[in-house]
Amino acid sequence: MKPPAEGKSAEGKSADDSSVEIAFEGRRIAAHRGESLAAALTGDGVRVLRSNRSGDERGLFCGMGVCHDCIVEVDGCANQRSCMTKVDRPMQVRREAHGRPPLPPAAGEAAANGAHAERLSPNILVIGAGPGGLSAALAARRAGAEVLVVDERSQAGGQYFKQLAVEGPGIAPADRQHREGRALIEAALAAGVTIRSGCTVWGGFDPGLFAAADAAGAMEITPGATIVATGAYERGWPVPGWTLPGVMTTGAAQTLWRTARRLPGRRVLIAGNGPLNLQLAAELIAGGAEVVAVAEAAARPGLASAGLLLEMARAAPELVGEGVRYHARRRAAGTPMLYGTLITGIEATAAGLTAHVASPTGERTFEVDTVCLGYGFEPASELLRALGCGHDYDSDRRQLAVRRDPRGLTDVAGIYALGDCTGLGGARLALAEGVLVGLAAAEALGRPIPATLRAEAARAEADRARHRRFQRALWQLYAAPAYDWSLATPDTLLCRCEEVTFGQIEAALGENMREIGAVKRRTRVGMGRCQGRYCAPLLDAFLADRFDRPRDEFTGFAPRIPVKPVAIEDIARLAP
Repeated sequence: MKPPAEGKSAEGKSADDSSVEIAFEGRRIAAHRGESLAAALTGDGVRVLRSNRSGDERGLFCGMGVCHDCIVEVDGCANQRSCMTKVDRPMQVRREAHGRPPLPPAAGEAAANGAHAERLSPNILVIGAGPGGLSAALAARRAGAEVLVVDERSQAGGQYFKQLAVEGPGIAPADRQHREGRALIEAALAAGVTIRSGCTVWGGFDPGLFAAADAAGAMEITPGATIVATGAYERGWPVPGWTLPGVMTTGAAQTLWRTARRLPGRRVLIAGNGPLNLQLAAELIAGGAEVVAVAEAAARPGLASAGLLLEMARAAPELVGEGVRYHARRRAAGTPMLYGTLITGIEATAAGLTAHVASPTGERTFEVDTVCLGYGFEPASELLRALGCGHDYDSDRRQLAVRRDPRGLTDVAGIYALGDCTGLGGARLALAEGVLVGLAAAEALGRPIPATLRAEAARAEADRARHRRFQRALWQLYAAPAYDWSLATPDTLLCRCEEVTFGQIEAALGENMREIGAVKRRTRVGMGRCQGRYCAPLLDAFLADRFDRPRDEFTGFAPRIPVKPVAIEDIARLAP
């Protein structure tokens, strides 16, 4: 029998339909139906979810299925990502101890038993149901194209339009951002867009063939055109203690709050670079948490920043207004904003965590429950790279950016890309780009674009231009130095999955290894569950600095299939 898939729905309703009981290692936890298992456990104070082969404890980190540090055993099935597992029934949950559990008996039997993949051939496939993907799908559908949207999360909306998954007494209702996302989702569905949530695209074998899987099994998708809108994930910040339970990304903490109304902790330090950290601080304060400080890596804005602030206000006054409100809530709560400040280390104590931060004026220490790290983003471009789409290195943002024309078309025929997977631009820019890319893909397939949609495209073009101006000014305002390698000790982990330290990397370099592939083979860096998503960009930058050479699309790890976790059974179903 196939093990239960992450997020697969099932019956098991309690007397109170909004409440579900979880049995977790001898304790009973009252969970909210619809929230993630990670949210339910975090809400009950559970921080430790597994241990690695060294016996070190791990907990929730990325909150979006990338890092695999939150894997647990659910109803006897190992390796379930708790952040991606929806609470929809009573569950038996156990921490995952290190080890490679045996494959379930049915693994690999699907092909032999005559089971085959579902085959789908939409006009347009959109991969990712965030703001850009939904906007593109809606525009293409309005132009007459048949559109299928697939997204690996249990609900559409992406990281920006995270939808509130719980309701009931004492749960704060949906806010304006939730409602805006819900309206976009409903508009896409009403127009006839098909959205399949909980569906992971794990392979792109040529521009016209994609492999995917959901709770029902495997899929082969052969679209006429494909729009990749897979977003981004937070960049690693390897300092001593960054793998401790209770240390998580800013995005993970925001997902807990915005989808499940769960706080990551009662006493929280937020450290990083960029406006998302400020938004999180305001949201957690509103939820009742004590945010002890926001440690911002960028310098404090001064008179020299007035021009940037004016440009931002001209381009997107509504976004500047949001920032002002976030700051007002932070000040009202007495939460200091520490500019020019970096987190330098974290230690576990009997009471929680001790976090150390440093700035040019000195060092400070905070005793907290939770540390949130948000030091920028890496585009989730692994599928684009696997398809052969060309990329260039953006030295300002320190990330790869896919090559594409103004319509979003990459240098691979039939493959379009938009949103943060192409380089960080934010939700508003993705919404505008979505209209333009969706219409371009539909028109390329022979769908005529009526005057009403051309007028909408003209408005989207104007919106794209002003949000690009806003983003340029915003990131000049938030300009911050790159990661400083001196923050790591020889024992600091670079690769979270394979437990490879900076000392081991240095030892490999001492053996006259200079290429990233050689270092990977020598140390196993990047060979773990996250497939190098956190360590590969860091190691690539480290080698570039050490040997004074530029970064490009070939200096990092080569993309590999599968690009996302997939059951062996679902791979077997694709056999001819």
